[in-house]
Amino acid sequence: MISVVGVSLGTMALIIVLSAFNGLNGLITDLYGSFDPDLKITSVVGKSFVPNSKAFEQIKKMDKVLFYAEALEDNALLKYGKRQRPAIVKGVSEDFALMTGIDTMLIDGKFILQNKNRNYAVLGYNVARDLGVGLNFIDPIKFYVPKRNAKVGINPMDAFNMDFLFPSGVFTIQEDFDSQYVLVPMDFARRLFDKQEEVSAIEVKLKNIDESDEVQKQIQNLLGDEYEVKNGFQQHDVLFKMMETEKTAIFFILAFILVIASFNIIGSLSMLIIDKQNDIETLKSIGANKNLIQRIFLLEGWLISLSGAVIGTILGVLVCYLQLKFGLVSIGGDNIIFSTYPVRVEFIDVSLVFVTVVIIGYLASRLPVKYLTRKFLNVG
Repeated sequence: MISVVGVSLGTMALIIVLSAFNGLNGLITDLYGSFDPDLKITSVVGKSFVPNSKAFEQIKKMDKVLFYAEALEDNALLKYGKRQRPAIVKGVSEDFALMTGIDTMLIDGKFILQNKNRNYAVLGYNVARDLGVGLNFIDPIKFYVPKRNAKVGINPMDAFNMDFLFPSGVFTIQEDFDSQYVLVPMDFARRLFDKQEEVSAIEVKLKNIDESDEVQKQIQNLLGDEYEVKNGFQQHDVLFKMMETEKTAIFFILAFILVIASFNIIGSLSMLIIDKQNDIETLKSIGANKNLIQRIFLLEGWLISLSGAVIGTILGVLVCYLQLKFGLVSIGGDNIIFSTYPVRVEFIDVSLVFVTVVIIGYLASRLPVKYLTRKFLNVG
């Protein structure tokens, strides 16, 4: 029973930790999906480009494309009252809320970029906090951007484009977005950056996200090597690859701990073989050969690992279910987006853990059985 408990705890820990990584990965994917499009087209050379070729018209008319929108973003200096800080100003269309899920991530105000011929700005939480922006205040946010090909004269401010907007909402998604981005109407961004036709990216929303790879290849073939088409994973590939690497490393670390726990099986079988010497002699006297006796003890060890794997799998899945249902483990601090730790049980992970535990248990059983039955009991 001690051996079964050891294997069960190791199995349960593996399932819980992998499910926690899956939940965190899914949460981050959903959060980034609230800001990023399904597919993003950018230029390989330069920060901006003019999408005036026939290929872009074909992309607009593709059956599998739900939304096609231009985006223009660049750095700007923001000033609100006596405070100022740099930020990335991104010009988007009104369809941006439909393409992503930004309107569900607002913690104050509404997602309004244009209303009654007046433009507004939606700010990331950290940007709004650093500037001290209040939606009920009457002061506008001033935007400063260096003019293209400008020369510094007597008045340095002549070298800058300046415009202003009133804030309409504040969103919080993830640190990278909250501390950098300010969303503004597309025509405001064009005026501010002196770019009447250029865009920094084309953002595409698909009717079916499962067809992302197929549509990505089609668009890439249409545009050629001058443009780069990225899906949601590739837009933040470093982050997602790091998370996959961490998950793999944790799996092998816990599997190694499970190997150590399997020494209980080795100890249990060793004591069992030594304790059953008389029974083994009885079996030999009635015709049992070496293979039969070894199979008996091997089956005993395999049943220990199999029982531990089954019990551990059930407990691990049960703990994950209770976490999803009741939120047993909560996130510290005042988290606006989620209050409990996310978990997601995947069948492939459960299967991998189960098979790994059974294989480790089999190897841990086979070694002492083969060695001890030969050395101490003169079997075969």
